[in-house]
Amino acid sequence: MVRCRYKIKELLSEFKYKEFIRFVIVGIIATGIHYSLYLLLSWLFHIDKTETTFLNVVYTIGYIVSWFCNLYLTARFTFKSNVSVKRGVGFALSHAVNYLLHIIILNLVLKIGVPENFAPLPVFCVVIPINFLLVRYVFKSKYFQK
Repeated sequence: MVRCRYKIKELLSEFKYKEFIRFVIVGIIATGIHYSLYLLLSWLFHIDKTETTFLNVVYTIGYIVSWFCNLYLTARFTFKSNVSVKRGVGFALSHAVNYLLHIIILNLVLKIGVPENFAPLPVFCVVIPINFLLVRYVFKSKYFQK
């Protein structure tokens, strides 16, 4: 128990508020790109919530486009580092986990009756904090250094 408290204190002492604020800014930009594409493509193709396969496809397109923007901005702006192959792979792995969470939660939210235009919003609320922890590990861990 004492060791666990020490680890938590250690993590909190390393926590930088400016870094978190930059992460939030990048997250807002990436989420805006993702959500805008989701809404635009859903509207263009007249997709409603009964067509979950197509909603998953347009959701995925938005996710992929926002992912590339997110990788660059996270490396350069949030963590003030370069994009490297190792970091790119780590970022991709963290976002693979993130994507699976997105799709699972999106489908659960649609199933309970949330309208398709609003369905991504609770997904973002759950997944973004988890994503921060995963991505921060990639950019701060010694394993993912050049």
